[in-house]
Amino acid sequence: MSKVNLDWESLGFAYQPISQRYVANFKDGKWGKGGLTDNANVVLNECSGILQYCQQVFEGLKAYKTKDGRTVTFRPDQNAKRMVDSAKRIEMPPVPEEMFMEAVDEVVRANKDWIPPFESGGALYLRPYLFATGPVIGVKPSDEYQFRLFGTPVGNYFKNGVKPITVCVADFDRAAPRGTGNIKAGLNYAMSLYPYILAHQNGFDENMYLDPASRTYVEETGGANILFVTKDGTLVTPKSNSILPSITRRSLITIAEDMLGMKVEHRPVKFSEVGDFAEAGLCGTAAVICPVGKIVDRANNKEICLPSGMDEMGPVLTKLYKTLRGIQMCEIEGPKGWIHEVK
Repeated sequence: MSKVNLDWESLGFAYQPISQRYVANFKDGKWGKGGLTDNANVVLNECSGILQYCQQVFEGLKAYKTKDGRTVTFRPDQNAKRMVDSAKRIEMPPVPEEMFMEAVDEVVRANKDWIPPFESGGALYLRPYLFATGPVIGVKPSDEYQFRLFGTPVGNYFKNGVKPITVCVADFDRAAPRGTGNIKAGLNYAMSLYPYILAHQNGFDENMYLDPASRTYVEETGGANILFVTKDGTLVTPKSNSILPSITRRSLITIAEDMLGMKVEHRPVKFSEVGDFAEAGLCGTAAVICPVGKIVDRANNKEICLPSGMDEMGPVLTKLYKTLRGIQMCEIEGPKGWIHEVK
């Protein structure tokens, strides 16, 4: 019986502090031994690198309860590898993959009572992050860093059913052509907040960003990769050096090719061809797939209504969504190594 008194069915996607989190510090050129703490607060010097020059990267993944009572995470090794790449780009000491995996296991193991039950459709969302703690006033990398990993219970992303959203073509660029768009750094998300609020004020759910160099190719949204499906059932994912390499997107591509026998194209996608697709969606850790029913190009006074419509997710994306969710919840056997059990 769970010792945590939560209304699992009413959980949303919001921060709820749990019992234990993982902390490790980098000082004098090396990582110290990490461990668990019940202190949710971070104490920083006023001149720390994170506050002065935004040296920070992060990840996001989930832990689940399966139908038979096991506790699992989905492809945490890929989050560990991506965090290494992100850290290197911001001149931060990468968190060793072994430490990352240790942190995931220890936090999940210590907080099993906080993981929503299988029947709720929820999960324990895990947030690993790395930031500069050492004081730095000149523009240069810090000498000291902290790696932390906390969790928070979250509910089923689609509480009222999967409803397609409306996105607008952003008037802003998400990332520079040779900038940091391909890493998971907080600074990229800070750039997207103002356009996101503007989109909501104008009645849209999210922004679709075009390539910053020519503004002719589709890139991604403020917080998710984009998927398209052609009328003959081919899965198409935009390719660009400034798109974050989503683990969810890469998993869906593998499922489409190796499990569902679909044709897949990972290539640059011109915005001018978007109206020719049958389905569109956003993909990421939180929702897995969120369908898009309408794309609005305000600059050219144009609306693109996807044939899949505004009532429900299209058939191809639905099949992909159910397959990936089935793998994550251990109801469908997926590729070897995708499920990591925490005992």
